[in-house]
Amino acid sequence: MTSRVIGIVILSIVTAALAFPIDAGARASQRGPAPAQTGVPPDVLAMACAPTVAFEDPQGPLRITGGQESFVRRMHTPGDLVTINAGSRNGIEVGQEYFVRRVQTAGGETVSRRTPATIRTTGWLRVYAVDDTMSLATITHACDSIDVNDYLEPFVLPAMPAASPDRPEAQRENYGRVMVGQDRRRSFAKDDFFSVDRGSDHGVTVGTRFVLYRDKRVDGNFLFELGEAYAVEVRPESSTLRITVALDAIQAGDYAAMRR
Repeated sequence: MTSRVIGIVILSIVTAALAFPIDAGARASQRGPAPAQTGVPPDVLAMACAPTVAFEDPQGPLRITGGQESFVRRMHTPGDLVTINAGSRNGIEVGQEYFVRRVQTAGGETVSRRTPATIRTTGWLRVYAVDDTMSLATITHACDSIDVNDYLEPFVLPAMPAASPDRPEAQRENYGRVMVGQDRRRSFAKDDFFSVDRGSDHGVTVGTRFVLYRDKRVDGNFLFELGEAYAVEVRPESSTLRITVALDAIQAGDYAAMRR
């Protein structure tokens, strides 16, 4: 193809594009406000995204039902507009904020005491527009992709607690067990968050320190001390801990002893 022919082809493409301009207003109407910097300290963001466990299905009626595009998407990121299955008749108002969460189970099992679920916080959003029965919201922060059918809970940004300054002996007669972490992870390092099967019913409070041990299952051996962690969120039967010292990888099934 000669340079003259190439020039004619390019000119034709440009002319066609100018003849059919895109409606910028219509295009922009399909997007929410551009996501801004949260201004939240990184450790608080990490805690807001930290996992919890549930022994009963916690999912409420508010859910993400789709996106605001000309094609079907199931996963969304900051700046995307998503639809919520409730509107002004359900008390939804412009400006309200919600956590977006997802239930994760092993092999799709029913959530129960024997098979607890990990609750994954996928991010949070702000309501952008409201109809009678549906709403649009813009994703303001993502811990993970935000998916259709994720459920919503009221948004309250947590405060990162400090570990208790007290360091009494660990209660070795009252061992808890390390459970799971983000995305059902089973191995953890310093600054990771994970769940333990001890909560306020067992005397745990926010800031309570724990010593982490492993049973090597060798006769005549002491438990091996792996590291330390402290409680950043406490529920009746479980807590979320943050690791402060890790001498080795901490794994699901290791022991957790409260300092009390």
